[in-house]
Amino acid sequence: MSRKTAVIVGAGPGLSLAIADKFGTEGYRIALVSRNQRALEELAATLAAKGIEAYPIPADASDSASVQSAFRKIKAECGQPEVLVYNAAVIKLGTASALTATELMDDLNVNVVGALRSALEIVPELMERRSGTILFTGGGLALNPSSQLASLSIGKSALRSLAYSLGEELASHGVYVGTVTIDGSIEKNGRFDPERIARIYWDMHVERTRREVVYQ
Repeated sequence: MSRKTAVIVGAGPGLSLAIADKFGTEGYRIALVSRNQRALEELAATLAAKGIEAYPIPADASDSASVQSAFRKIKAECGQPEVLVYNAAVIKLGTASALTATELMDDLNVNVVGALRSALEIVPELMERRSGTILFTGGGLALNPSSQLASLSIGKSALRSLAYSLGEELASHGVYVGTVTIDGSIEKNGRFDPERIARIYWDMHVERTRREVVYQ
């Protein structure tokens, strides 16, 4: 298995597919992780049609046992991951005063805890090898919270903090952690085209110098 592996958790047809396409074009084997097996198979087929080796690995980012099982399968079938991109999020309207503690905790379990949960599945090996990249998909809500997207605003703020704290901790061990703060709505053929944003993930992985890129 000479080809390196990149894992995308929260894989979907938009930004995740563009990131998978970019890393795959650069020679990476891609492990696609999300809850929907059929959707993953369609994504993998799309990539395969471009000559990119892709593996659909179903898992629920909010469930520790599910994530552990997925990463065991990835390591067995694809080899030890070199890159992790966490792109999972719960996106729903709602004000802070309308949130229950249970709802917020459930959302944070995907928006933040899932990112740490996924990262910890590969951090020991990355530290041992003194290489590797972890990238979190952030959002402009971390910088400018919205009253109508309260839970996601809280989650993106916490995810940004996680990127900075984990990145500072792992830097001396040769592991790079970064976050792309996307301050806008992703859509094709515009400023926020997923292919344009995907190139930022690749550049950050290659350069390994910027803790955060705010894409406005």
